[in-house]
Amino acid sequence: MAVEDNTREIESTIVTDLRDRQTYGSYLGLDTLLASQHPKSRPEHHDELLFIIQHQTTELWLKLVLHELDDARRLLAADDLGSALKRIARVKHIQEVLTQQWSVLATLTPTEYAQFRGALASASGFQSAQYRQVEFALGNKHERMLKVFEAAPEDHAALAAELERPSLYDEFLRHLARRGHAVPREVLERDVRKAHVFHEPLVDVFVGIYEGAGTPGEGDDWRAYEACEELVDLEDNFQMWRFRHLRTVTRTIGMKTGTGGSSGTSFLQRALELTFFPELYAVRTRIGA
Repeated sequence: MAVEDNTREIESTIVTDLRDRQTYGSYLGLDTLLASQHPKSRPEHHDELLFIIQHQTTELWLKLVLHELDDARRLLAADDLGSALKRIARVKHIQEVLTQQWSVLATLTPTEYAQFRGALASASGFQSAQYRQVEFALGNKHERMLKVFEAAPEDHAALAAELERPSLYDEFLRHLARRGHAVPREVLERDVRKAHVFHEPLVDVFVGIYEGAGTPGEGDDWRAYEACEELVDLEDNFQMWRFRHLRTVTRTIGMKTGTGGSSGTSFLQRALELTFFPELYAVRTRIGA
């Protein structure tokens, strides 16, 4: 059927009577979703909607990241490495979207943001429970962070549960141990409530994996090597997100303190020093040395 007068005909088989049917809007809950933006500035500033939607969409993506990381850990515990890597691959694509989103917020000029920033009061991205859960799931645990969420029982409970659970790295290392790799016992039996810290003997394990990877796509060492590189991608992407966050904040508020009480950009700068899988970076110094 050709297009005439720049108008596409509606095919006769397309459902147009949507009474008493599930619709696109009802399936996605759009009535609730699109009514969930409540600018606080008075008079309402044009750009506050951008600021709200930027952060709401981030929270939606973080919800999916947690969903995938939850299942990736379950699959690693069941030694289903291939399926776990599929989940991690999806997280990597989500991270790319999250990082690119900063370019939208960066269209907000310092003057524009200053005109409604006061409406945020003490609200701050530092208080994102889902972001903290992602950090915990990747191994950057920080028990004192729970205090921030004492006024929100559900968020506090979710973060407390994540604190007690082995991280993605913990489950991967346990998987390697079950596959015969000499992962140190102290690593396997570590307190998972603490942030993972660099452990030199673990680098020896990864040297063996990287140097024994062999033919691409074949053998357990290759699959372990592939998984290591996927985790490196994950951390690289996370650090790129942190960096874009830092640069966007810097260009928007300069050296002002954060709305949540932090020192602002200097606090965000220190986040770049945090790591999830330090041995996977250290092994590169050892390879071929």
